[in-house]
Amino acid sequence: MSRRVKARDEAPPATPASSESARRFSTISDMEIEPRYDAEDVRGEIGNPGEFPYTRGPYSTMYRGRPWTMRQFAGFGTVHDTNERFKFLLSQGQMGLSTAFDMPTLMGYDADHPRALGEVGREGTAVSTLDDMVELFDGIELDQVTTSMTVNCSASVILAMYFVVAERQGLPMTVLGGTIQNDMLKEFIAQKEWISPPEPSVRVIVDMIEFCTKEAPRFHPVSISGYHIREAGSTAVQEVAFTLADGLGYVEAAVARGLNVDDFAPRLSFFFNLHNDFLEEIAKLRAARRLWARLMRDRFGAKDPRSMRLRTHAQTAGCSLTAQQPMNNVARVTIQALAGVLGGVQSLHTNSMDETLALPSEQAVMVALRTQQIIAEESGVINTVDPLGGSYAIEALTTRIEEEAEDYIRRIDEMGGIVRAIEVGFPQKEIAEAAYRFQRQLDGGEKVMVGVNAYKAEGESPMEILRIDPTVEERQAARVRAFKEARDQAAAKARLEDVRTACKNGGNLMPVLMDAVRAGVTLGEVCDVYREEFGVYHDPAWL
Repeated sequence: MSRRVKARDEAPPATPASSESARRFSTISDMEIEPRYDAEDVRGEIGNPGEFPYTRGPYSTMYRGRPWTMRQFAGFGTVHDTNERFKFLLSQGQMGLSTAFDMPTLMGYDADHPRALGEVGREGTAVSTLDDMVELFDGIELDQVTTSMTVNCSASVILAMYFVVAERQGLPMTVLGGTIQNDMLKEFIAQKEWISPPEPSVRVIVDMIEFCTKEAPRFHPVSISGYHIREAGSTAVQEVAFTLADGLGYVEAAVARGLNVDDFAPRLSFFFNLHNDFLEEIAKLRAARRLWARLMRDRFGAKDPRSMRLRTHAQTAGCSLTAQQPMNNVARVTIQALAGVLGGVQSLHTNSMDETLALPSEQAVMVALRTQQIIAEESGVINTVDPLGGSYAIEALTTRIEEEAEDYIRRIDEMGGIVRAIEVGFPQKEIAEAAYRFQRQLDGGEKVMVGVNAYKAEGESPMEILRIDPTVEERQAARVRAFKEARDQAAAKARLEDVRTACKNGGNLMPVLMDAVRAGVTLGEVCDVYREEFGVYHDPAWL
């Protein structure tokens, strides 16, 4: 890809005393930055906020009409512990819930399974049964909040449980708002939490898209997630390219199922990372919106404007947090969150200063929430729509990221699509190489991480961190065993066989899963059927 290179005489003359003469100016993604940008650098369709191609935001009034949803990620220990954290955050002004599950739940194992040993409640909350899900949302009216659930290979079971909890609250699924991550393609690319191979995994996701389109039209059945792609070491361009390529894969699969693109595409949502490079991150979000709008219109013939609007949650970059001088993380998170707001996100999670050390403490998570509230209430950046729109630098970077991401998508198309690209290890290899380049730059001092390879401090005092009660695992395993013993065994067995039959015959799994969890089938038992019927995916270890 070519781009105009400014003549050397456009830059200010270097002198022997100038530090610029020996310095290479580039973004955190290693995108070289010009000494200045001018009107002639601005290309691409900017448009108006709320109008195609949505460069300036998906809505015309943006935060003047409605603030972004402040949605802090929470989950640890037992469901009772997490329920209390939910209520604390809501009492402090949080607008929506975001649920973290522990590793056994994420991987499809009950808390009493041998493979769960040592992990129950450690990095999120433990959910094995419908009773767990009921207690998780005890005292929280699900029609009054939107709930995000960060879970992928076992997402279908978690969503079935959530819908049944709402049913017990007397709520129809039509009133439920929220999002379940459910993005398996990025798991194969980056996060590496899976059960079954790509094709059956995508089939289950399409089942969920089809079911929610008909039965829960306010719920987002998939959050197409670049966050973990960036955490794995990708550049900003790669984050946009591989995330949108995953989205195209889901749309293609749903259309192949016979769904009308304008029926389901308005409820697709996205999830992006917010890293340290302020201008690059703002431009990245604008580029992703513009590129997605064009792809949906031109490739799939979408006609409903809502199908072309990329709406996104964002989270500040966990990989940017440092264990050294952890108070510095407050400044990093503030910069990242401000980039997200200026880039036009619809909901936002701000990481806590101590998250590189442990799950966040109550004090740290309150500071993280207050960071968003200060941006919203005190900074003034919400008073006008897209305040950096028209900036020569922002517009030039937006177009460059869009063009380079589109080039990646073209290469993936030539391979036969994103599933085939994953099978041959293309995105995995590109991300690994980008991560290696950045680490070399960090090790060599070309990039600076304050407190790590520069501005070090000796004799730092340890920070107080949240510690998980070691008895959580034993208590949760006992709870699961008691649940299994108390249920109607014949009914549970029959409903589990219905799940197996649906896996085999291609029937939509969601109604069957809801019947199964009502009958007391556990998350691990359903996922064992997935392992048996769909097979277990093994990383091809291309890298």
